[in-house]
Amino acid sequence: MDTSQASLEMVLRDGLHAMQRGDSASAKRAFEQIVGAGRATTQLWLLLADACTADGDAARAHEALNQVLAAEPRNIFALLLKGDLYDGQSDDRAAISYLRRALSTAGAAGALPGDLPQRLEEARAKVDSLEKRFESHLAEQLKRAEITDIPPRLAEAIGIASGRQEIYLQEPTSFYYPGLPQRAWYDPAQFEWVAAFEGSAVQLAAEVRGVLDDPTGMVPYVEAPSDRPSRGHSLLNDPRWSAFHLLKEGETVDENARRCPLTMKLLESAPIPCIKGRSPMAMVSILRPDTHIPPHTGMLNTRLICHIPLIVPDGCRLRVGAETREVAFGKAMIFDDSIEHEAWNDGKSDRAVLLFEIWRPELDADERDALTAVFDSISSYDGGHA
Repeated sequence: MDTSQASLEMVLRDGLHAMQRGDSASAKRAFEQIVGAGRATTQLWLLLADACTADGDAARAHEALNQVLAAEPRNIFALLLKGDLYDGQSDDRAAISYLRRALSTAGAAGALPGDLPQRLEEARAKVDSLEKRFESHLAEQLKRAEITDIPPRLAEAIGIASGRQEIYLQEPTSFYYPGLPQRAWYDPAQFEWVAAFEGSAVQLAAEVRGVLDDPTGMVPYVEAPSDRPSRGHSLLNDPRWSAFHLLKEGETVDENARRCPLTMKLLESAPIPCIKGRSPMAMVSILRPDTHIPPHTGMLNTRLICHIPLIVPDGCRLRVGAETREVAFGKAMIFDDSIEHEAWNDGKSDRAVLLFEIWRPELDADERDALTAVFDSISSYDGGHA
């Protein structure tokens, strides 16, 4: 066999022409000649895989793609071809694995050449179809096992396993305390002090209506700090998301607190942290109509956030982690804000909730005392100046 550069280039051209006219067998033979001469490149292996796939030789196509991925593990074309091969062999799980990897790799790749965007759209549709088939299989197996009432955590796990749902974990922006459960939502019934808030919702709402009628003291919820770089929040200094602070940075905002006496009295019953310069923290959070608070995470995972919804038009929702819940008047919502969350007011009037933080119930008294000392120390640290 003539292995000169000119001869191999002619063989390559013959192979490409064969592919163009749909003669995959001839293309395969041509590309195999170049492989046999020891002159195969990554691109040549891809061409051989394409020809083998078209010729029905899945085993050789896999071998060729393995060569590509050994050299370039993030080669999008090879990942797509691998996924398609496994799909053709009815190996859904392997197909989804490769196609997902191709899609995630493409998402970080910027501009894409040629017909790759179209092939990725086809891959996305295929993944969606395969995931639905997998979910149907799971549902059928559960039905056979006579499991009809699927626990919420299992439903979430199935969503993650099927690729339909992301994994949401604690991602506090400032302080992470290890070993706490990764739990987005808490049952208000486990907190005995909640009943007093829910039972007084009508009276608390009357106080909040007074605030809305006279917005003196209301400020944007997200304000740019003077001594820290801005995080560039989309609602920075935007009154569409406002706060009426009752307790701020560990101090009572007297002029505001006087307008909400019942609210202030009930807050005394909640296990709110007392940390110099930081907490207690409590406010009325006001979200204007047609406003969306984008996904974000809080600063700490040592606390939970409590919402007491007091003014609630239709169309108010709160997502924490994987679960989105409707906001209902007077029904407490307690969640870990170090897990990604977002909120919507798709209604026609303002939404207002009483918002405050509480200690996580998993922290014992000694841990709370120690954390208070740590946070006090952080607050009082002035950079080492005497």
